[in-house]
Amino acid sequence: MQLPNIPDTPQKRVVIIGGGFAGLKLARTISKKDFQVVLIDKNNYHQFQPLFYQVATAGLEPSSISFPLRKIFQKQAHVHIRIAELQKVNTSARTIITNTGELQYDFLVIATGADTNYFGNTNIASKALPMKSTSEALGLRNRILQNFEDALSAVFPDEMESLMNIVLAGGGATGVELAGALAEMKRHVLPKDYPELDFDRMKIYLLEGSPRLLNAMSDEASAKAHSYLEKMGVIVKTSTIVKDYDGKRIVLTDGTIRSSTLIWAAGVKGNFIEGIQAEAWSPANRFKVNRFNQVEGYTNIFALGDIALMTEDRYPKGHPQMAQPAIQQAGLLAKNILRMTKGEKMQEYSYRNLGSMATVGRNLAVADLPGFKFQGFFAWVFWLLVHLMSIVGVKNRIFIFLNWCWNYITYDQSLRLIIKPKIK
Repeated sequence: MQLPNIPDTPQKRVVIIGGGFAGLKLARTISKKDFQVVLIDKNNYHQFQPLFYQVATAGLEPSSISFPLRKIFQKQAHVHIRIAELQKVNTSARTIITNTGELQYDFLVIATGADTNYFGNTNIASKALPMKSTSEALGLRNRILQNFEDALSAVFPDEMESLMNIVLAGGGATGVELAGALAEMKRHVLPKDYPELDFDRMKIYLLEGSPRLLNAMSDEASAKAHSYLEKMGVIVKTSTIVKDYDGKRIVLTDGTIRSSTLIWAAGVKGNFIEGIQAEAWSPANRFKVNRFNQVEGYTNIFALGDIALMTEDRYPKGHPQMAQPAIQQAGLLAKNILRMTKGEKMQEYSYRNLGSMATVGRNLAVADLPGFKFQGFFAWVFWLLVHLMSIVGVKNRIFIFLNWCWNYITYDQSLRLIIKPKIK
C-alpha cells in the first residue's frame, strides 16, 4: 500500500527519516522551489535531547523541551509530515516501507539518531533505565519519585538502601549533568518532600569505564567536573565497568552496589535498517559515509548525525555524536542535493568545532571553546544562554527561562508528579 495523501509533483522528492537536529535542519533549509520533502518520524514532535535530564529530575515539563513538527512547518507547504516507523529500504525500487505504507523517493536521508547500547548484556537491557527520549526521561522521573514513596514503607535496611541509592553508568555529559541535578535534589528538595527519610543514607554513584569523566572534553574540564561532583556528594568511580544487574544489585568489576535504580548512559548505537547492504555498516550500527554524507555504495542515500560515521584527518574515529555535527552536515547537504540535481560539483563536509559544554549544578559548568577553556559561574551562564537559544519555539524558551529563574530563587519546582499510563 502506498503512503496515502502524498501528492505527486514534478519536483524531486527528498524523504527524511527522523525529526531530530539533523532531520529538522535539513527539512527547514532545503529549497522549496526544487524539492518536495517528506519528513517521517515515530513521534509528532521534535525533542531537545540536551535537556532530557531536567525532565528526569522534575526541573522541566516534557512539553517544554518538545515541539510539534506540524507547528514548525505550518508555513512550508512543500514539507509533508508522516508519523510512521521505517521498516525496510528497497534500494533497487527506490522505495521505503513503513508500518503505514510505502513511499517512492528520489533522495533518502537517514537521520534516526542513536539508541542506547547495552553492549550485549540482556540483564542490563531489561532492568536498567535509559534516557534517550522524552518518554524515557518521564519514566525515569516516575521511577525516582516512586522509589522514595516506597521507601516510606520499607521495613528492611537492605530494601531501604536499594530504594534510596541511585547509580548512573556513563561519565559523559549526560551522566555528569544528571548526577549533578540529582545531588541538588538530594540537598535542597527531597528532604522537604520526604521529612521522614534520612537522606544521609542516600548515595548517588557515577560510574565510568574509562580513567576520566567527559572524554570528549579537555583534561581541565574533566578534572573540574570530577571535583565539582565530589564536593556535591556524588561518589565518582572511574575505570569501573558494570558487569551485571538483577534489578536490586549491581555487579561491578571491583564490587557490588545495592540499588533499584540503574540509569544507563554508557553508550549509544544506531538502529539497524533492513535493506541497506552490509558493507555500509560500521560497528555500533553506524553508516559509513563519505565527505558528502553519502552512504557507502549509494549515490542517492545519505546519513546524517549520530548514525553517520564520517572520518577526517582530525577525526579518524568519526565526529563526536553531538548536535553540532548533525546540524552542520544537514545545512551543507541541503545545498549539495541541489547541486546534484543541477549537475554541479558537491562540497565536502568538514566539521567545524564550536566547542562543548556540560553543566554540573547551580553556578557550576565546564566549557571548552576553540582556543578558550573556562569553568564555574561564567561557564554555567554561557551554558544556559546557548541551550535556551537552541530550543525550538519562543513559547518554550519563555517557559524554560521562567522555570530556571524560579528554580534559582526557590531551589524548588512543583513538577514532581508521578504520571503513569492508565492500564485497562
